[in-house]
Amino acid sequence: MVQPDGVPRAVVTPSRLGRCLWYARRNPAGVVSALLVLGVILVAIFGDFLAPFDPARVAAGPRLSRPGARYLFGTDHLGRDLLSRIIAGTRVALFLGFTSILASTVLGTAIGLLAGWFEGFVDQVLSRLVDALMAVPALVLALALVAMLGPGFDKIIIALTAFSIPTVARTVRGTVLAAKQNLYIEVARALGGTTSRVLLRHILPNVTAPLIIVMTLQLGAAILGEAALSFLGLGVQPPAVSWGQMLSGPARRMMEQAPWLVIFPTLAISVTVLAINFLGDALRDIWDPKLRGSE
Repeated sequence: MVQPDGVPRAVVTPSRLGRCLWYARRNPAGVVSALLVLGVILVAIFGDFLAPFDPARVAAGPRLSRPGARYLFGTDHLGRDLLSRIIAGTRVALFLGFTSILASTVLGTAIGLLAGWFEGFVDQVLSRLVDALMAVPALVLALALVAMLGPGFDKIIIALTAFSIPTVARTVRGTVLAAKQNLYIEVARALGGTTSRVLLRHILPNVTAPLIIVMTLQLGAAILGEAALSFLGLGVQPPAVSWGQMLSGPARRMMEQAPWLVIFPTLAISVTVLAINFLGDALRDIWDPKLRGSE
């Protein structure tokens, strides 16, 4: 760049910290959501130290005690501390959500890479399988799988993984089809690069950013799906604690008498899922050059 006096001026490249601060000023909702997600993760990790009572302890306080100084979120119909149970449910929700998303990402990425790279018959077969999964509503698919397999953490993970695979596979396939048109891919193939080497060294890095965004958005859907399964009695079983489980049974019958039984678990689900979704939107804005340039 040249100054008015004709003397060249050096172009200063902002540091990584500077870019982060610039994005934070442009997208404060993304920063708030990131802090909320970090807080939820810390609660899940250090829940044993944060919970004031054992979440499974019956008669930890009076039955249906209102929220107050000793029991911040009140107690349920068995005298169990609601705050302790919500903290315990945080760990269950994140464990099932993260595990299912990691599994669906691995399987969906493999399907998308194969379908996008080979195209033709392989693409047709894999795409039709993905379309068949997408044709069934996600919650219905999860309910059917859990009903067939039975309750249990592993069965819930399988069900949540199944309804996340199509979104991951279609995202990866589209990215691979676009990346294949780049000149450096043709050069890598002309130089004798094997299919596995080209996929892992040149194609997969292009998939990373969209995958992170999809994983973030699907994590919120997985947590919501787990809560729905537990609410219907097909998810997490006692003595394990789930937010959805806390909303079913006695909580539904006593919601007028003790509204805190429904309010606080609902807030936990809503805040967590919304924060994760807003974080996914912020990551999309950061990594998508078209959206970034339009601001």
